[in-house]
Amino acid sequence: MSRPGLPYDNAMAESFFATLKHETGDDRPFESREDARMAVFEYVELFYNRIRMHSALDYQSPVQAERNYLSVRLVS
Repeated sequence: MSRPGLPYDNAMAESFFATLKHETGDDRPFESREDARMAVFEYVELFYNRIRMHSALDYQSPVQAERNYLSVRLVS
């Protein structure tokens, strides 16, 4: 649990939410909690986990990294 004023206690979550805010670029408030939930779901499931390139995956999308991993496993 992060202590007030110490974002380093929860660096992974802070990094993710900073990325979310930066990449969506939409600072308008949501009309409802459900609208916010759907926007985050769409970002994570349709973009972040499928299309967005990740430095930890050698700048591949998770889908590309999985395909490469599986093709190497099938060959060996």
